[in-house]
Amino acid sequence: MRKFLSIIFASLLFASCSETKNVINKQNASNVTSAYWQQHVDYTMDIDMDVNNYQYKGKQQLVYTNNSPDELDKVFYHLYFNAFQPGSQMDVRSLNIKDPDGRVGDRISKLKPDEIGYIKVNELKQNGAAVSFETVGTILEVTLNKPIKSGESVTFDMNFDAQVPVQVRRSGRNNKEGVALSMAQWYPKMAEYDFQGWQTPPYIAREFQGVWGDFDVTIHIDKSFTIGGTGYLQNPQEIGHGYEDKSAALSLPEGDKLTWHFKAPRVHDFVWAADPAYIHDILKIKNGIDLHFFYKKTLDEKYLKDWKDLQPKTAELMDYYSKHVGQYPYKQYSVIQGGDGGMEYAMATLITGQRGFGSLFGVTAHEMAHTWFQFLLASNESLHPWMDEGFTTYISNKASNEILESGKENPHSGSYRGYNYVVNNNLEEPLTTHADRYNTNTAYSIASYSKGNIFLSQLEYVIGKENVAKGLKQYFTNFSFKHPTPNDIKRTMEKVSGIDLGWYLNEWTETTHTIDYGVKSVEGNEITLERIGQMPMPIDIEVIYTDGTKQSYNIPLEMMRGNKPTTATILKDWGWAYPTYTFKAAKKVKSVEIDASKLMADINDENNVFEVK
Repeated sequence: MRKFLSIIFASLLFASCSETKNVINKQNASNVTSAYWQQHVDYTMDIDMDVNNYQYKGKQQLVYTNNSPDELDKVFYHLYFNAFQPGSQMDVRSLNIKDPDGRVGDRISKLKPDEIGYIKVNELKQNGAAVSFETVGTILEVTLNKPIKSGESVTFDMNFDAQVPVQVRRSGRNNKEGVALSMAQWYPKMAEYDFQGWQTPPYIAREFQGVWGDFDVTIHIDKSFTIGGTGYLQNPQEIGHGYEDKSAALSLPEGDKLTWHFKAPRVHDFVWAADPAYIHDILKIKNGIDLHFFYKKTLDEKYLKDWKDLQPKTAELMDYYSKHVGQYPYKQYSVIQGGDGGMEYAMATLITGQRGFGSLFGVTAHEMAHTWFQFLLASNESLHPWMDEGFTTYISNKASNEILESGKENPHSGSYRGYNYVVNNNLEEPLTTHADRYNTNTAYSIASYSKGNIFLSQLEYVIGKENVAKGLKQYFTNFSFKHPTPNDIKRTMEKVSGIDLGWYLNEWTETTHTIDYGVKSVEGNEITLERIGQMPMPIDIEVIYTDGTKQSYNIPLEMMRGNKPTTATILKDWGWAYPTYTFKAAKKVKSVEIDASKLMADINDENNVFEVK
């Protein structure tokens, strides 16, 4: 089902590029979100976990508010654990893709019945009356008794049984480091309905999208286990495990299990992990935020030291992201040993813990940065993974470079190398490709992480570093707690810079056009440049004269309708259709270099420098 709404996002109303710099500047930034709407969910869940057979029973009450202008006659839930079964689409895709993820490979096809994952919905009611539903792979299709009208709230009550799969990808039991439970994508999760309709891709490999709401989660589990995850623990004095106030008396209930009660306001997912060997450290930092760290006490001494050393650096990361993107809105964040590498969730991340310090810090820097670009600026990761992974890579590279005092002139150079690799090996696909349908995992990874990162780092070259920095903060202000689209980041940067960027969004994300400029000739003081690649760009040039002096020039792209702030000499605009451009420098020329900053993703830098013989 894919309905298109009569009311669309305000950003789409601004989709036509402004023709002049003045028109762009006159658009009021406050109008950019005026027509947004968001669905809302409130979950109350009670989970009883059996740690011996890794099965659990769940009760879920979900209050769903339809803030869309549409009347809904169906709803859909994700049942992610169903992917971990032989013959699932995730299994078959992994068996057939040219370069399967090494963590998956053929492992799903070999899972035994007591090792698979599943979520079985036993009963579902709408406002107290049973409704018809069907499980189709990882999606529960629900036909409603009565449509949900625009502005109406309904209550769904569900009972379900589930089994935690053997750890294969992201979530599961007994990961390679011995963490008992990595509980991500573990509950029936209402699918997102937005201006494009229901977002119900099957779970094949990629990441997730959710509906904003409040979570109230109760978990009953063996008393030897410690839980870390999303939300604020409501009953620390009944739990212990490092949560309780040490000055207060702790009263644990009798029996084999403890009951953990968490609440998480205004999130779109809920994760938890549990293990009997967790150490639980809390680092209190400024702004009233508590950083929680959960890691196994059985780790080698060197790894235990790394986890301790990580804690003050995590505080620096929190400060960096809050300063350079936007203030972290919650009072808690947890770094938890678990999962199969690194994966971000609401108010927490799961990371593997047997790493050297550089790797441990690096994965924490990246996954924590996702809080801003996956959970607060929650773009659709199936349709636009580059907006999440790429922007996360961009800001975490900058944070790591500063906090570790690495001194890299371009902390994104690895992304440029990755991009050149897929281009040179004919593997590149446009960023508009659905995340699950790239031909190779390599093409997906480079597109999402590297080319998505370059979208911002190269934008520094196009509109200036100061404008990109200011634009990111404005983007957060305008679109946090929403689901922004590519046009939203473009329009935000246009408003901040006064530069038209429609051409940039189109060329970089919707095509595989490449950038290749060269110095064609130098005659005395006359310089001729040529555009060889299909993608046009503004051009920065550094000229060294025969007398040893230097001068910088900037050639704006005509379609920009403006130029970035620069101390360089501004030359006449270059229209994209013209293959060459000639200008006269001030004096006789010794050498010419295009883009000394290396922020432009020119696929052939050998023709960027010209030495007069």
